[in-house]
Amino acid sequence: MTNQLPVRLEIIPTDGIIPKVRAQVPDGSTLTVTCLPHHGVEATVRAAVQLGQLGYNVIPHLAARSIGSRAQLAGLLRDCSAAGITEVFAIGGDAAEAAGPYGNSGVLMEDIADLTGGTMAIGVAGYPEGHPKCNELQMLDALLQKQHLASTVVTQMCFSAPRIGWYAELLRREGVDLPIWAGVAGAVPRAKLVSLATKIGVGPSLKFLSRKGPLARRLLNAGSYSSRSLVSELSALEPALEGIHLYTFNGLETQPALNWSGGEGAKAS
Repeated sequence: MTNQLPVRLEIIPTDGIIPKVRAQVPDGSTLTVTCLPHHGVEATVRAAVQLGQLGYNVIPHLAARSIGSRAQLAGLLRDCSAAGITEVFAIGGDAAEAAGPYGNSGVLMEDIADLTGGTMAIGVAGYPEGHPKCNELQMLDALLQKQHLASTVVTQMCFSAPRIGWYAELLRREGVDLPIWAGVAGAVPRAKLVSLATKIGVGPSLKFLSRKGPLARRLLNAGSYSSRSLVSELSALEPALEGIHLYTFNGLETQPALNWSGGEGAKAS
């Protein structure tokens, strides 16, 4: 399969991830580093800085509810800038309560823009299938309110090209011209995929995993999910997507050889 869309990889800042990335991911590739409550935003930025210093194009996630103060945010942004990082991803985060003044990503984005003088690009999340606490139209309203501060939209993990296509058309109709990266699950065991997807509120497009038929057989191989068919469908969508945001779950050695963006050594097949 030849994939025309660039692919960037999302990793989790666990122990040992830096040498794993160096062994599996070509220099110059684009990586995003997620921020989970039990890891904390400091771990995210620390891993991002190390990877940036190694020559990767890195986009750290800044979870609003995990940041304790404006001063802490300023320090995180200084560390990012010193490592050559020019883009962050602003998300509300999964923490039950806000650690500081940032209860949502919109407020966080305002301070990022202010502290960096608008020089730091800011990605935001898009929700083709809604959020566990809000439907897709409520999440669209939130996006419309902060799009003036955003540089890109990255969708939640989704398993339906038509649904992502519908969402891209919806954004364009609403006047959102931001580049759209489609969130796609990488190669992962079926049971883990179902568990993770259910937790984050991805439902309708995941139903095929429990069905028998040609589609399920094509997407599942020996109990594991493959995104190849979906990526191929996404590459043909109109309006055209900016690229594929691949959720790797740190299984870098099992990911398909797609067009990992950045650097001449990016993998392709």
